[in-house]
Amino acid sequence: MIDLNADLGEGFGVWRLGDDLALLDVVTSANVACGFHAGDPLIIRRTCAAAVDRGVTIGAQVSYRDLAGFGRREMEVDPEELCAEVLYQISAVDGIARAMGGMVSYVKPHGALYNRACRDVEQAQAVAAAVSDYIPSAGRPLPVLTLPGSVLHGVAAGYGVPTVSESFADRAYTPSGTLVPRSEPGAVLHDPDEVAARAVRMAREGTVTAVDGTEVRIDARSVCVHGDTPGAVALAEAVRKALTGAGVTIEAFA
Repeated sequence: MIDLNADLGEGFGVWRLGDDLALLDVVTSANVACGFHAGDPLIIRRTCAAAVDRGVTIGAQVSYRDLAGFGRREMEVDPEELCAEVLYQISAVDGIARAMGGMVSYVKPHGALYNRACRDVEQAQAVAAAVSDYIPSAGRPLPVLTLPGSVLHGVAAGYGVPTVSESFADRAYTPSGTLVPRSEPGAVLHDPDEVAARAVRMAREGTVTAVDGTEVRIDARSVCVHGDTPGAVALAEAVRKALTGAGVTIEAFA
């Protein structure tokens, strides 16, 4: 059983990125941009409404306050300020999602914040504290998506926040199980057959081949296909078809 997630709602104003509606017909979980790296109130509203219409689970994709850099520039933010900003983002998207008949069911950091929280205790604590502070109507903290073996797993447990491991079908991996930086050649994969085959191995075997040829263990409950990758819809469709063909049940984790 595997969840298929994608980053959605990443336009801003008149600028559009990706085909959200087409991706919502493929994925089971939507990481909705909260307005800090992309997205605005109207885009968030439309994305949440479309997700609710299709029965897709909504997640808040929190980020550094970095519209110009699409949230992919690492920033030094005071932990208390970062905690407040993450809490603000979750609250905003959940409020809109509820108005549309849904709710935020999980949290996923975006870009530079995602990678930083995987290795930096202080930044991971800020994220976990914000999620812990936000208690939805279910009465328990939302789960957080992160890489297997990340610092955030251990830190979140200390705050009573559950974590869910995810893998990336369209990203290259280092031998240590982290993602190859986007600045390096080959960091993002574009061939649908290759991406689909990797997703099947991730789901059925819990492994991926790193850039040096070694096998890396990545037990994960969710597989991500980036919504801003060129050809994202075709990649997601290929991944879903391959997973289903391999006998994997596609189902949201939250």
